[in-house]
Amino acid sequence: MDILETVFVRNSLLVAFAVVGATLWISYLIADRLTHGRIHGSAIAITLGLVAAYFGGRYTGGSNGVADFAYLGGVGLMGGGMMRDFAIVATAFGVKIGELKKAGLAGVISIFAGVIVSFIVGALVALAYGYSDPVEITTIGAGAVTYIVGPVTGSALGASSEIIALSVAAGLVKSILVMILTPVIARFIGLNNPQSAMVFGGLMGTTSGVAAGLAATDPKLVPYGAMTATFYTGIGCLLGPSILFFIVRAVV
Repeated sequence: MDILETVFVRNSLLVAFAVVGATLWISYLIADRLTHGRIHGSAIAITLGLVAAYFGGRYTGGSNGVADFAYLGGVGLMGGGMMRDFAIVATAFGVKIGELKKAGLAGVISIFAGVIVSFIVGALVALAYGYSDPVEITTIGAGAVTYIVGPVTGSALGASSEIIALSVAAGLVKSILVMILTPVIARFIGLNNPQSAMVFGGLMGTTSGVAAGLAATDPKLVPYGAMTATFYTGIGCLLGPSILFFIVRAVV
């Protein structure tokens, strides 16, 4: 047991990758076998992560979820700001500005409209639940934009871990709803061509939700929706801790 503990603690980051990899494998298996692809595996994985963090915190009495277990200490590093920011930057470098022009003016407008409308809805929900601090309202509103924009905004503004967790949960709920409802409403909104897929991706923004929803509608539309959804995430990360926060602070 001493040898096992030494190996796990000294190689904590490798253990974290292994645990997350196993969680993803199980999540995608559940998504494929039980939901037939209607709920994306990433959404199930995030849900499992939140549940594990909750029970980990309750069991250990700590504030870092499963990272409070000695064997899983590497999860704290892997899930920290360094890896998150690296993933965001890597995604941004994979986007070509010229590709966005193919969506036309409607695609550009949809991205900004999607970010602003989602933020307003999230901020109003936060107000309805009694939150009055501008940082908390902005973080939860950013979480409604996507579950990436929420933590980025919260970290930049110094929000508490509880508020950041709420922002992730808000983004997760949105992602799941987009996954499930996209194939249902596709024929009613004319979601059957690349241009409409780009606009849809710009309005919804959650990349995993849009990709899964379009895959269930028409797999050929996935790249177009995912492209504008990626820009949506980048715009949200820029606007959340800056302009949108200043507006919330001025209003509240």
